[in-house]
Amino acid sequence: MPDDFALYWTLPGARALRYAVGVGRDTLYEAGSFVIQTKKEWPSWTPTPGMLEREPEVYEKWAGGMPGGVDNPLGARALYLFNDGYDTFLRIHSTNRAQTNGTAVSNGCARLVNDQIIDLYEKVPLETRMFLYPKAGQSAGSGHAHG
Repeated sequence: MPDDFALYWTLPGARALRYAVGVGRDTLYEAGSFVIQTKKEWPSWTPTPGMLEREPEVYEKWAGGMPGGVDNPLGARALYLFNDGYDTFLRIHSTNRAQTNGTAVSNGCARLVNDQIIDLYEKVPLETRMFLYPKAGQSAGSGHAHG
C-alpha cells in the first residue's frame, strides 16, 4: 500500500514481523538494496554534511558528535546500511518521537521506537540484505522498508 511505511523482517513460511517506521522526507529517502555491515548499541551520532548544510541552526551544535544515550537521535540501537562496501549514512534506528512513525519525516533513515529496534537488533545478523522500496510518487514500489 503506498505510503504505508513499514519494515518487514521476513520469516520462513511466508510470514513476517511488521514494524511501523518513519522514513526519509522529500528527496532524502533513498530506495535500493543495502547490506547491514555494522550494528551498534547506544550509538554515538554526528550529523551528516548534508544535514549541516540543510539546517545548520538545528545541527551545528552537534557537528562534533553526540554520545550515545536516551536523548541521542539514533536511540537504543542502530543498524548501518552499506552499499558495495561503502557506508551510505542511512540507518535503521530508533526515535524518541514515536508519533512520527508512519510518516516521511527523517533525514533518510528508517526509524522505529526503542523497544522495536532492540527486538529487531537481536534478530538481524550482520551481512543481512535490506531492501528499501520506492515511496508512492517515486518509481514503482510499495513504500515499504523490507528486511
